[in-house]
Amino acid sequence: MPFPYDPAAQPELLDRREGPYGEVALRRRGERYEIIANGCFLMDTSDGRSERLLVSAALDALPAGTAGHLLIGGLGVGFSLAEAAADPRPARITVLEREQAVIDWHTVAPAPLAPFAGAGHADPRVRLVQDDLLHHLRTTCERYHALCLDIDNGPDWTVTDANGGLYGFAGLTVLERVLAPGGVLAVWSASAAPVFEERLRARFPQVTRLDVAVETERGEPDVVYLASREA
Repeated sequence: MPFPYDPAAQPELLDRREGPYGEVALRRRGERYEIIANGCFLMDTSDGRSERLLVSAALDALPAGTAGHLLIGGLGVGFSLAEAAADPRPARITVLEREQAVIDWHTVAPAPLAPFAGAGHADPRVRLVQDDLLHHLRTTCERYHALCLDIDNGPDWTVTDANGGLYGFAGLTVLERVLAPGGVLAVWSASAAPVFEERLRARFPQVTRLDVAVETERGEPDVVYLASREA
């Protein structure tokens, strides 16, 4: 349900909360909703193609018949969840979101972001978990066939400083640990991240970069990085 980008429209603040990771806010600009974290624009509902691609490309890259458990890091406005729920391949879909406010904007009336998640909130395969992604990755015993991360504006533009460690060599070690054999790691970025791409190529035999053109004043394409141990 994308809406056109209208930079002239004045934003209306719908909700703003202070949490353990700082301030998070929901704004409406015309028909578009925006999530702002610590004063930094994070995402909106104007498009969603790259967020959907994050999931579909990861599932397509898996060996046939192995799309068992999908993890989405970051609920956001819901585009990735909508894509996952529309795909019959995952047997289980876990969505991690650390901000209770974002979960509430999807699940508590009037739930303005719920429509953008498609059938995700009603899908019996879906489990929505409030947790920090890094904490979950370090403590879980689960193994994921597809690990789709969209918790920042990219490896070079993190929402909080602590997230930066996820994209270094130590973070990649943590990510590798929770991947099932033949699993695929997918990472969303608001722009190309060449240093991160080099790290991926140093750890994974198979790395692919997918660019998605965006129709905003930013100009740079969104990027989805795919990495797997399947050469």
